[in-house]
Amino acid sequence: MAAELSTEVSTTQTTYDAILIVSFGGPEGMDDVMPFLENVLRGRNVPRERMIDVSHHYALFDGISPINAQNRELIAALIPELRANGVHLPIYWGNRNWQPYLTDTLRQMTADGIKNAVAFVTSAYSSYSGCRQYREDIMRAQAEIGSDAPQVAKLRVFYNHPLFIEANVENLQAAIDQIPAERRAATSIAFTAHSVPLVMAQGSKYVMQLQETCRLIAEQAGLSNWKLVYQSRSGSPRQPWLEPDILQHLQTLKTEGASDVVVLPVGFVSDHIEVCYDLDTEAQALVAELDMKLVRAATVGTHPLYVKMISELIIERLSHDPARQAIGLYGASHDVCPIDCCQIISA
Repeated sequence: MAAELSTEVSTTQTTYDAILIVSFGGPEGMDDVMPFLENVLRGRNVPRERMIDVSHHYALFDGISPINAQNRELIAALIPELRANGVHLPIYWGNRNWQPYLTDTLRQMTADGIKNAVAFVTSAYSSYSGCRQYREDIMRAQAEIGSDAPQVAKLRVFYNHPLFIEANVENLQAAIDQIPAERRAATSIAFTAHSVPLVMAQGSKYVMQLQETCRLIAEQAGLSNWKLVYQSRSGSPRQPWLEPDILQHLQTLKTEGASDVVVLPVGFVSDHIEVCYDLDTEAQALVAELDMKLVRAATVGTHPLYVKMISELIIERLSHDPARQAIGLYGASHDVCPIDCCQIISA
Protein backbone atom coordinates (compact mmCIF):
# COMPACT_ATOMS: atom_id res chain seq x y z
CA MET A 1 0.00 0.00 0.00
CA ALA A 2 2.93 2.37 0.55
CA ALA A 3 3.22 3.67 -3.01
CA GLU A 4 -0.56 4.10 -3.32
CA LEU A 5 -0.71 6.17 -0.16
CA SER A 6 1.44 8.89 -1.71
CA THR A 7 -1.44 9.92 -4.01
CA GLU A 8 -3.15 12.20 -1.49
CA VAL A 9 -4.56 15.44 -2.91
CA SER A 10 -2.19 18.42 -2.99
CA THR A 11 -2.66 20.71 0.01
CA THR A 12 -2.00 23.95 -1.87
CA GLN A 13 -3.75 23.63 -5.25
CA THR A 14 -7.05 22.01 -4.37
CA THR A 15 -10.51 23.50 -3.97
CA TYR A 16 -12.42 21.36 -1.51
CA ASP A 17 -16.17 20.87 -1.82
CA ALA A 18 -16.93 18.70 1.22
CA ILE A 19 -15.80 17.66 4.69
CA LEU A 20 -15.58 13.99 5.65
CA ILE A 21 -15.56 12.81 9.27
CA VAL A 22 -13.92 9.38 9.49
CA SER A 23 -14.24 7.31 12.66
CA PHE A 24 -14.01 3.81 14.09
CA GLY A 25 -17.71 3.11 14.50
CA GLY A 26 -19.53 1.09 17.11
CA PRO A 27 -22.60 -1.10 17.59
CA GLU A 28 -25.92 0.41 18.56
CA GLY A 29 -27.66 -2.69 19.88
CA MET A 30 -26.95 -6.31 20.84
CA ASP A 31 -27.77 -7.57 17.34
CA ASP A 32 -24.93 -5.39 16.03
CA VAL A 33 -22.23 -6.57 18.44
CA MET A 34 -20.96 -9.79 16.85
CA PRO A 35 -21.05 -8.44 13.25
CA PHE A 36 -19.22 -5.35 14.49
CA LEU A 37 -16.54 -7.42 16.24
CA GLU A 38 -16.14 -9.56 13.13
CA ASN A 39 -15.47 -6.37 11.16
CA VAL A 40 -12.94 -5.14 13.72
CA LEU A 41 -11.07 -8.46 13.95
CA ARG A 42 -11.26 -9.57 10.31
CA GLY A 43 -7.86 -10.78 9.14
CA ARG A 44 -6.51 -11.06 12.69
CA ASN A 45 -5.78 -14.37 14.37
CA VAL A 46 -8.27 -13.94 17.21
CA PRO A 47 -10.18 -17.05 18.38
CA ARG A 48 -13.96 -16.82 18.22
CA GLU A 49 -14.05 -17.62 21.95
CA ARG A 50 -12.20 -14.37 22.61
CA MET A 51 -14.68 -12.50 20.41
CA ILE A 52 -17.55 -13.94 22.44
CA ASP A 53 -15.82 -12.90 25.68
CA VAL A 54 -15.52 -9.33 24.39
CA SER A 55 -19.17 -9.34 23.34
CA HIS A 56 -20.04 -9.78 27.02
CA HIS A 57 -18.44 -6.39 27.70
CA TYR A 58 -20.87 -4.84 25.23
CA ALA A 59 -23.78 -6.65 26.86
CA LEU A 60 -23.16 -4.64 30.04
CA PHE A 61 -24.12 -1.56 27.99
CA ASP A 62 -27.02 -3.19 26.07
CA GLY A 63 -24.72 -3.43 23.06
CA ILE A 64 -24.66 0.32 22.59
CA SER A 65 -21.32 2.05 22.12
CA PRO A 66 -21.41 5.81 22.83
CA ILE A 67 -19.09 6.57 19.90
CA ASN A 68 -21.71 6.91 17.16
CA ALA A 69 -23.91 9.20 19.25
CA GLN A 70 -20.88 11.34 20.09
CA ASN A 71 -19.99 11.59 16.39
CA ARG A 72 -23.51 12.78 15.61
CA GLU A 73 -23.26 15.36 18.39
CA LEU A 74 -19.79 16.36 17.15
CA ILE A 75 -21.06 17.01 13.63
CA ALA A 76 -24.06 18.94 14.97
CA ALA A 77 -21.70 21.16 16.99
CA LEU A 78 -19.20 21.53 14.14
CA ILE A 79 -21.71 22.88 11.60
CA PRO A 80 -22.43 26.21 13.38
CA GLU A 81 -18.76 26.56 14.36
CA LEU A 82 -17.72 26.30 10.71
CA ARG A 83 -20.53 28.56 9.50
CA ALA A 84 -19.51 31.21 12.02
CA ASN A 85 -16.11 31.16 10.33
CA GLY A 86 -17.47 31.35 6.79
CA VAL A 87 -17.21 27.64 5.89
CA HIS A 88 -20.43 26.23 4.40
CA LEU A 89 -19.26 22.90 2.99
CA PRO A 90 -21.44 19.81 3.43
CA ILE A 91 -20.30 17.35 6.10
CA TYR A 92 -20.33 13.59 5.51
CA TRP A 93 -19.54 10.83 8.01
CA GLY A 94 -18.16 7.35 7.40
CA ASN A 95 -16.90 4.61 9.76
CA ARG A 96 -14.33 1.88 9.45
CA ASN A 97 -16.27 -0.85 11.24
CA TRP A 98 -19.96 0.03 11.40
CA GLN A 99 -22.73 2.03 9.81
CA PRO A 100 -22.44 4.47 8.20
CA TYR A 101 -19.66 2.57 6.44
CA LEU A 102 -16.95 4.60 4.77
CA THR A 103 -17.52 3.00 1.35
CA ASP A 104 -21.25 3.78 1.47
CA THR A 105 -20.48 7.37 2.45
CA LEU A 106 -18.00 7.85 -0.39
CA ARG A 107 -20.54 6.32 -2.77
CA GLN A 108 -23.11 8.88 -1.61
CA MET A 109 -20.54 11.66 -2.02
CA THR A 110 -19.87 10.46 -5.56
CA ALA A 111 -23.60 10.53 -6.34
CA ASP A 112 -23.75 14.06 -4.92
CA GLY A 113 -20.99 15.20 -7.27
CA ILE A 114 -18.30 15.71 -4.63
CA LYS A 115 -14.82 15.83 -6.17
CA ASN A 116 -12.40 16.78 -3.39
CA ALA A 117 -13.01 16.32 0.32
CA VAL A 118 -10.95 17.17 3.36
CA ALA A 119 -11.10 14.41 6.00
CA PHE A 120 -10.96 14.71 9.77
CA VAL A 121 -10.08 11.36 11.35
CA THR A 122 -11.06 11.02 15.00
CA SER A 123 -7.56 9.99 16.06
CA ALA A 124 -5.03 12.41 17.49
CA TYR A 125 -1.83 10.38 17.08
CA SER A 126 0.36 8.76 14.44
CA SER A 127 0.25 4.97 14.39
CA TYR A 128 -0.72 2.28 11.93
CA SER A 129 -4.20 1.79 13.39
CA GLY A 130 -4.71 5.49 14.17
CA CYS A 131 -3.55 6.99 10.89
CA ARG A 132 -2.23 4.80 8.10
CA GLN A 133 -5.02 2.20 8.32
CA TYR A 134 -7.65 4.93 7.94
CA ARG A 135 -5.87 6.15 4.82
CA GLU A 136 -5.85 2.58 3.51
CA ASP A 137 -9.58 2.35 4.27
CA ILE A 138 -10.23 5.50 2.26
CA MET A 139 -8.23 4.26 -0.71
CA ARG A 140 -9.93 0.86 -0.56
CA ALA A 141 -13.32 2.57 -0.67
CA GLN A 142 -12.19 4.76 -3.58
CA ALA A 143 -10.99 1.70 -5.49
CA GLU A 144 -14.33 -0.06 -4.95
CA ILE A 145 -16.26 2.95 -6.25
CA GLY A 146 -13.99 3.58 -9.22
CA SER A 147 -12.55 6.57 -11.03
CA ASP A 148 -15.48 8.85 -10.13
CA ALA A 149 -14.81 8.52 -6.40
CA PRO A 150 -13.88 11.79 -4.71
CA GLN A 151 -10.31 12.55 -3.78
CA VAL A 152 -9.82 12.71 0.00
CA ALA A 153 -7.10 14.61 1.87
CA LYS A 154 -6.62 13.69 5.52
CA LEU A 155 -6.01 16.49 8.02
CA ARG A 156 -2.85 16.37 10.11
CA VAL A 157 -2.68 14.72 13.51
CA PHE A 158 -3.42 17.15 16.32
CA TYR A 159 -1.85 15.72 19.48
CA ASN A 160 -0.07 19.03 20.19
CA HIS A 161 -2.70 21.49 19.00
CA PRO A 162 -3.17 24.06 21.78
CA LEU A 163 -6.97 23.68 21.80
CA PHE A 164 -6.72 19.89 22.14
CA ILE A 165 -4.38 20.36 25.09
CA GLU A 166 -6.60 23.02 26.66
CA ALA A 167 -9.75 20.87 26.36
CA ASN A 168 -7.96 17.98 28.07
CA VAL A 169 -6.66 20.28 30.81
CA GLU A 170 -10.21 21.44 31.56
CA ASN A 171 -11.49 17.86 31.68
CA LEU A 172 -8.60 16.81 33.91
CA GLN A 173 -9.16 19.69 36.30
CA ALA A 174 -12.89 18.89 36.52
CA ALA A 175 -11.96 15.35 37.55
CA ILE A 176 -9.38 16.48 40.10
CA ASP A 177 -11.99 18.78 41.63
CA GLN A 178 -13.97 15.65 42.58
CA ILE A 179 -11.16 14.61 44.95
CA PRO A 180 -11.48 16.10 48.47
CA ALA A 181 -9.44 19.29 48.59
CA GLU A 182 -7.13 18.08 51.34
CA ARG A 183 -6.12 15.02 49.26
CA ARG A 184 -5.62 16.61 45.82
CA ALA A 185 -1.91 17.37 46.24
CA ALA A 186 -1.18 13.66 46.75
CA THR A 187 -3.45 12.46 43.93
CA SER A 188 -1.78 10.45 41.16
CA ILE A 189 -2.62 11.17 37.53
CA ALA A 190 -2.73 8.29 35.05
CA PHE A 191 -2.97 9.13 31.37
CA THR A 192 -4.18 6.12 29.37
CA ALA A 193 -3.91 5.24 25.70
CA HIS A 194 -4.75 2.16 23.67
CA SER A 195 -1.92 -0.34 23.89
CA VAL A 196 -0.54 -1.54 20.56
CA PRO A 197 2.02 -4.20 19.65
CA LEU A 198 5.63 -3.04 19.93
CA VAL A 199 6.15 -3.77 16.23
CA MET A 200 3.45 -1.20 15.50
CA ALA A 201 4.69 1.35 18.03
CA GLN A 202 8.26 1.14 16.73
CA GLY A 203 7.14 2.07 13.22
CA SER A 204 5.52 5.35 14.25
CA LYS A 205 5.75 8.35 16.55
CA TYR A 206 2.85 7.10 18.66
CA VAL A 207 4.60 6.89 22.03
CA MET A 208 6.60 10.09 21.50
CA GLN A 209 3.45 12.02 20.65
CA LEU A 210 1.52 10.57 23.60
CA GLN A 211 4.32 11.48 25.99
CA GLU A 212 4.35 15.01 24.59
CA THR A 213 0.58 15.40 24.96
CA CYS A 214 0.74 14.18 28.55
CA ARG A 215 3.64 16.49 29.32
CA LEU A 216 1.84 19.51 27.87
CA ILE A 217 -1.40 18.77 29.75
CA ALA A 218 0.42 18.20 33.04
CA GLU A 219 2.51 21.33 32.57
CA GLN A 220 -0.53 23.51 31.91
CA ALA A 221 -2.38 21.92 34.83
CA GLY A 222 0.60 22.47 37.15
CA LEU A 223 0.99 18.76 37.89
CA SER A 224 4.08 16.57 38.20
CA ASN A 225 2.76 13.30 39.67
CA TRP A 226 1.70 11.64 36.40
CA LYS A 227 2.42 8.60 34.25
CA LEU A 228 1.44 7.38 30.78
CA VAL A 229 -0.02 3.87 30.93
CA TYR A 230 -2.01 1.70 28.55
CA GLN A 231 -5.30 -0.15 28.29
CA SER A 232 -7.35 -2.38 25.98
CA ARG A 233 -4.66 -4.88 25.04
CA SER A 234 -6.19 -7.63 22.88
CA GLY A 235 -3.31 -9.60 21.33
CA SER A 236 -1.55 -12.87 22.03
CA PRO A 237 0.25 -12.96 25.41
CA ARG A 238 3.33 -14.12 23.47
CA GLN A 239 3.46 -10.84 21.54
CA PRO A 240 4.97 -7.82 23.35
CA TRP A 241 2.65 -4.83 23.64
CA LEU A 242 3.09 -1.40 25.19
CA GLU A 243 3.02 -1.48 28.99
CA PRO A 244 2.26 -0.97 31.84
CA ASP A 245 -1.44 -1.75 31.74
CA ILE A 246 -3.70 0.53 33.78
CA LEU A 247 -4.64 -2.33 36.13
CA GLN A 248 -0.98 -3.11 36.80
CA HIS A 249 -0.36 0.57 37.40
CA LEU A 250 -3.20 0.85 39.91
CA GLN A 251 -1.80 -2.08 41.87
CA THR A 252 1.63 -0.43 41.86
CA LEU A 253 0.15 2.83 43.11
CA LYS A 254 -1.49 0.95 45.97
CA THR A 255 1.84 -0.58 47.04
CA GLU A 256 3.33 2.93 46.99
CA GLY A 257 0.67 4.16 49.38
CA ALA A 258 -1.56 6.10 46.97
CA SER A 259 -5.21 6.50 47.89
CA ASP A 260 -6.53 8.66 45.03
CA VAL A 261 -6.00 8.51 41.26
CA VAL A 262 -7.44 10.48 38.39
CA VAL A 263 -7.44 8.71 35.03
CA LEU A 264 -7.57 10.69 31.79
CA PRO A 265 -7.95 8.52 28.65
CA VAL A 266 -5.91 10.95 26.59
CA GLY A 267 -5.35 8.44 23.79
CA PHE A 268 -9.08 8.48 22.99
CA VAL A 269 -11.09 11.42 21.69
CA SER A 270 -14.51 9.96 22.49
CA ASP A 271 -16.09 7.47 24.83
CA HIS A 272 -16.69 4.00 23.51
CA ILE A 273 -16.93 0.55 25.02
CA GLU A 274 -13.20 0.15 25.63
CA VAL A 275 -13.12 3.35 27.67
CA CYS A 276 -16.37 2.55 29.47
CA TYR A 277 -15.50 -1.07 30.23
CA ASP A 278 -11.76 -0.86 30.90
CA LEU A 279 -11.93 2.25 33.09
CA ASP A 280 -15.47 2.72 34.33
CA THR A 281 -16.11 -0.98 34.97
CA GLU A 282 -12.92 -3.02 35.31
CA ALA A 283 -10.62 -0.40 36.82
CA GLN A 284 -13.33 0.83 39.18
CA ALA A 285 -13.88 -2.73 40.38
CA LEU A 286 -10.17 -3.09 41.08
CA VAL A 287 -9.83 0.15 43.04
CA ALA A 288 -12.82 -0.90 45.14
CA GLU A 289 -10.89 -4.03 46.10
CA LEU A 290 -7.78 -1.94 46.75
CA ASP A 291 -9.70 0.60 48.86
CA MET A 292 -8.70 3.46 46.56
CA LYS A 293 -10.68 6.22 44.87
CA LEU A 294 -10.58 6.56 41.07
CA VAL A 295 -12.10 9.47 39.17
CA ARG A 296 -12.20 9.11 35.41
CA ALA A 297 -11.83 12.35 33.44
CA ALA A 298 -13.95 12.82 30.33
CA THR A 299 -12.63 12.41 26.81
CA VAL A 300 -12.71 15.56 24.69
CA GLY A 301 -15.84 14.22 22.94
CA THR A 302 -17.80 17.34 22.02
CA HIS A 303 -15.92 19.81 24.23
CA PRO A 304 -16.31 23.28 22.66
CA LEU A 305 -12.53 23.75 22.44
CA TYR A 306 -12.17 20.43 20.63
CA VAL A 307 -14.93 21.41 18.19
CA LYS A 308 -13.17 24.74 17.64
CA MET A 309 -9.89 22.89 17.01
CA ILE A 310 -11.48 20.75 14.28
CA SER A 311 -12.85 23.89 12.66
CA GLU A 312 -9.41 25.50 12.80
CA LEU A 313 -7.77 22.45 11.22
CA ILE A 314 -10.28 22.52 8.37
CA ILE A 315 -9.82 26.26 7.84
CA GLU A 316 -6.05 25.73 7.95
CA ARG A 317 -6.28 23.22 5.08
CA LEU A 318 -8.60 25.47 3.06
CA SER A 319 -6.27 28.45 3.42
CA HIS A 320 -3.49 29.33 1.02
CA ASP A 321 -1.45 30.86 3.86
CA PRO A 322 -2.40 28.80 6.92
CA ALA A 323 -1.54 29.49 10.54
CA ARG A 324 -0.47 26.04 11.72
CA GLN A 325 -1.02 26.00 15.47
CA ALA A 326 1.08 23.64 17.58
CA ILE A 327 2.84 23.88 20.93
CA GLY A 328 5.63 22.00 22.61
CA LEU A 329 8.75 20.39 21.24
CA TYR A 330 7.83 19.12 17.78
CA GLY A 331 5.79 21.65 15.82
CA ALA A 332 2.85 20.99 13.53
CA SER A 333 2.73 17.56 11.92
CA HIS A 334 2.87 17.04 8.16
CA ASP A 335 -0.21 17.47 5.96
CA VAL A 336 0.61 14.75 3.43
CA CYS A 337 1.90 11.58 5.08
CA PRO A 338 5.19 10.19 3.72
CA ILE A 339 4.86 6.83 2.03
CA ASP A 340 6.80 5.16 4.86
CA CYS A 341 4.75 6.77 7.65
CA CYS A 342 3.24 4.58 10.41
CA GLN A 343 4.61 1.25 9.19
CA ILE A 344 4.47 -2.03 11.06
CA ILE A 345 8.06 -3.11 11.71
CA SER A 346 8.67 -6.82 11.12
CA ALA A 347 9.76 -8.64 14.26
